[in-house]
Amino acid sequence: MADLPPPTDLTGGYAPLPGAADELFAADGSPRPVWAPLLDWLGDRPAEEIAERTARGDQYLRDAGVYFRLYANDPGQEREWPLSHLPVLLSETDWGQLCTGLTQRAELLEAVMADLYGPGRLVRDGHLPADLVARNPHWLRPLVGIPPRSGHFLHHLAFEIGRSPDGSFFVLGDRTQAPSGAGFALENRMATTRMFSDFVPRSHVLRLAGFFRAFRAALEAQAGPGRRAAILSPGPSNDTYYEHTYIARYLGLMLLEGEDLIVRDGQAMVRTVTGLEPVGALWRRIDSEFADPLELNESSQIGTPGMIEALRAGGLGLVNALGSGVLEVRAMMAFLPRISEVLTGAPLSLPNIATWWCGQPAERDFVLENAARLMIGPALDAALPFATGAETALGPAETEALAERLAREGADLVGQEAVTLSTTPALHEGRLVPRPMTLRVFAARTPDGWTFMPGGYARIGKTADTKALAMQAGGSVADVWVVADAPVPDDTLVPPEIVPRATAGALPSRAAENLYWLGRYVERAEGAIRLIRAYHLRLAETADPADPRLQLLEGYLAGLGLGLDQPVPEALPGLIGTARDSAAKVRDRFSPDAWSALNDLFKSAGRLTRKVGPGADAAHAMTVLLRKISGFSGLVHENMYHFMGWRFLSLGRAQERADAMLMLLTTFADPAAAPGALEIAIEVGDSVMTHQRRYRFGPAHGTVLDLLMLDDNNPRAVLSQVVQMRQHVSQLPHDPTEDRGSALDRALLMLDTDLRVAQPETLTTETLIALRGRLYEVSDLLTARYLR
Repeated sequence: MADLPPPTDLTGGYAPLPGAADELFAADGSPRPVWAPLLDWLGDRPAEEIAERTARGDQYLRDAGVYFRLYANDPGQEREWPLSHLPVLLSETDWGQLCTGLTQRAELLEAVMADLYGPGRLVRDGHLPADLVARNPHWLRPLVGIPPRSGHFLHHLAFEIGRSPDGSFFVLGDRTQAPSGAGFALENRMATTRMFSDFVPRSHVLRLAGFFRAFRAALEAQAGPGRRAAILSPGPSNDTYYEHTYIARYLGLMLLEGEDLIVRDGQAMVRTVTGLEPVGALWRRIDSEFADPLELNESSQIGTPGMIEALRAGGLGLVNALGSGVLEVRAMMAFLPRISEVLTGAPLSLPNIATWWCGQPAERDFVLENAARLMIGPALDAALPFATGAETALGPAETEALAERLAREGADLVGQEAVTLSTTPALHEGRLVPRPMTLRVFAARTPDGWTFMPGGYARIGKTADTKALAMQAGGSVADVWVVADAPVPDDTLVPPEIVPRATAGALPSRAAENLYWLGRYVERAEGAIRLIRAYHLRLAETADPADPRLQLLEGYLAGLGLGLDQPVPEALPGLIGTARDSAAKVRDRFSPDAWSALNDLFKSAGRLTRKVGPGADAAHAMTVLLRKISGFSGLVHENMYHFMGWRFLSLGRAQERADAMLMLLTTFADPAAAPGALEIAIEVGDSVMTHQRRYRFGPAHGTVLDLLMLDDNNPRAVLSQVVQMRQHVSQLPHDPTEDRGSALDRALLMLDTDLRVAQPETLTTETLIALRGRLYEVSDLLTARYLR
């Protein structure tokens, strides 16, 4: 009998960091019971199996397309999601106490928000300095006196939580503006479930779906009957855009950007391909200041002019209300303990990190006297204390400089208690090591009060340095398991009863436009790949640079912006990147497989641009790209549900294919073209075998035009594309008053008719050029009717 592999020694040598609380050990040094089952289960498995399981989780995240974006305008600056493979475990008892304290805090924040944008008693009675509120960049004067439609300012919150050395929790920061991370928490859970697939079902871990079900119901109730709820995103350049697309798919909500909305008579409306449709509630993921360029930041290009008008009229509800970022700044924490007693009659049951605003003489003196044990940073910044370049352990010279700075800039600074973050076990090179950690806990308002996501996510430091917590600085994230004492029921978003089939959702005009141009750009890229391959196949046949076929192809490619200064033009990856940019703007309507295929195509084109040589090598490389782009097209066109979005994608593809074929034939089927041009035309038109079967002799001018222009059974022929376009347009929304069809219908009908009655000998070069002009007209009509 073969020896069993040795169990993994995970905990040997594990020791908490000095002075820090640790999730694995309680304050008295004893192991926390909640960890025992998982550690026992891991300890029974060899290191190789644990490595295979963690790789399984990473692979899931890659396959699902989970990423975060570096702060940049380039949508390509994506990084793999940095999962810390070991979850953070909390007992249900600890979790319940934490949620009780956070419920009180959520109600307190709501009350403060209502006062700051209402009667202003906190400032009037001296509980908040007027200067601190007035200079807060997130306090928005135009919102004062505008009551929220729902009666509440705050509906979705996140709290940054730390643990004290005695085991108790405290608040490091409040996230009230547009908290991120809830969608990533779902993906973390999916990944850890893949890794621990045989442990999770019997681990009593509380499920997450109930939280999202309750929040979606509350959001839809806030929208009101006959009005939609949607997510408002800043767009693909945002570092958490993936989450916006994921949550939109998961909850079945429209994903909108500012340009999708227009305000009419105090009502927010979505521009869709069927016309304007009312929106009643928006889950806002853009910062307040950029929401309305008319009344807030006039330079904003991601907002909607008139949004505040809709709020005043009561025609729109927001999650959360505009101006809620005022609660996030670090200076606010200096006043919340006292405000809690004033507004609720009770102290904070869950304290926040001790904070002193240096705009007051006594607090300024205290900070100066105790600077060596405080963290000092910007008062109106929302970053966590240890992420602001705090100044601590000052010597005499620094203390003197600090005194001058406090006297000069005191109102801009806060001092905060220098806390030591708690640590949690993390897997590193097959062993457990302590790493600093903060929890992010999510809360949602429902008709029954605040509900909390039972878990959330934790931010894990890359090293023992607390400044390396942020992902931008190399930190990672972990799933958080709240473990019950008894088995928990399965919970999903799926209702128990059979529901009727949903009607097609509204398609915003912006989404339709991006799908249309995605179809065009992908087809344009495929045509470019076929032309480059045709060039290099002929280059491999002859060493004569004066070969007229090479000169014809080289000139044609140059006219398309694909100059052959190197075997694979640098412009080719750029062309594929343009398609990817269009796809990035409609990620919520794409499967992860399709997005991965398009990304792979883009990366492959970039690699080949740098590596391949001319001739047969480049021709083979183009064949590889052709297979990849065909795979993407197959995934999209065969697997995408045939809603209107698919029709606009298909319209773009047909429009581009017809236009490219007309352009190709204008040059390569011209009677004056060089010998061999017709062979190039049918090769680039992917019709070589069909031509051989149909005509049984080499290409002639008439046979090429007949096959590539007039044969509606040839999927590359212009007539075939026009037929497809007519079919798709017939399924789009139409004005019932247009009993004779729209201008778009009539233009396509006339094109169809003229092509059906045409003969190859009548298709002169001038005729082909005129047909291209008519196709341009079709595109303009389609754009004017549906994409504006």
